[in-house]
Amino acid sequence: MSIRLGLVVGLLFAIVVTYLTSINPSRVHVALGGDWAFDIPLMALIAVVFGAGAGLALVLGILRDVTRSDARRTDPLEAEPRMAPAAAAPRTPAAQADRDALIERRRFAEALPIQARVVQAASRDERAAEGAVLAGLHYEIGRERLEKGDRAAAISHLKDALRAQPEFVPAALLLGEAHLKAGEPREALRVWERAAEGPQPALPVLSRIEQLHRSEGRPTRMISLYQDALARHPDNLALAFGLGRVYFELAMLDEAAEQFQKMEVRAPELPLIHAYLGAILERRGQFRDAMEEYRRALRQSDRIEWPHRCAACGAAHSRWVDRCPACRRWNTSRP
Repeated sequence: MSIRLGLVVGLLFAIVVTYLTSINPSRVHVALGGDWAFDIPLMALIAVVFGAGAGLALVLGILRDVTRSDARRTDPLEAEPRMAPAAAAPRTPAAQADRDALIERRRFAEALPIQARVVQAASRDERAAEGAVLAGLHYEIGRERLEKGDRAAAISHLKDALRAQPEFVPAALLLGEAHLKAGEPREALRVWERAAEGPQPALPVLSRIEQLHRSEGRPTRMISLYQDALARHPDNLALAFGLGRVYFELAMLDEAAEQFQKMEVRAPELPLIHAYLGAILERRGQFRDAMEEYRRALRQSDRIEWPHRCAACGAAHSRWVDRCPACRRWNTSRP
């Protein structure tokens, strides 16, 4: 459209100049050097100068339009702006597939940068689940580094796991163990106490804190540990059992018996309760009653461990595990 307009304007200008030249016969002497000199009408000179300027402007305009057109054709974002979202959409599922394949082969370090990009691209609804996977990868890398003696790198990855998911129990447990191996029991306790304050009671964390208090000869802290947790989660049988077990290990048999008898009313089928009741009766010298409790425990189960279940897929675990063997998700084992 700009080229046509330029031609029309040039034609109109030529007509006007021709008319003015016919009624204005004045001439101008133009010398170009040496023998090159001639006389031309004044209006013709004006027309030549104007035409030269207009022609140059027209050529520059054409070159500009051609350059812009070529840029649009070579730039995929400019040439097909509506195709960009569609082209980007398959990238996340493809990245997840690559990540899963690497995790299956236990190549966690290679899967980590892929998962970091997946988390960045995840929607708000997906971010928590993808963050758990990111935390799991940092945890596995941290465990590998710790086994190889690289404590600094292990601690760094375990801290990154807790940044990705603050309630990631496996990383908190291992981070505390790393501090213990480095001779830093206070730092280990700080990590574990922070994990124990999470929304879900974690028996392994409480157990580690309990062991640390026991090694330092602090029985009252062992008791208050479970009392405080039970006050926050009064319906949690696992915490009630932990308190009864601590009473028993500290030879507070009356308190232990009372605690386990309360639990028996709520969960008479749990073998652990009858096993400890039998042990209490045995220490009291009530061997016949103790044997009966032992028999009840053995009839209900051949394993004296607190059961857990995967919060993601529902698979039963005989004990706490860092990663569900059924669905392969981390940090889902609950009492």
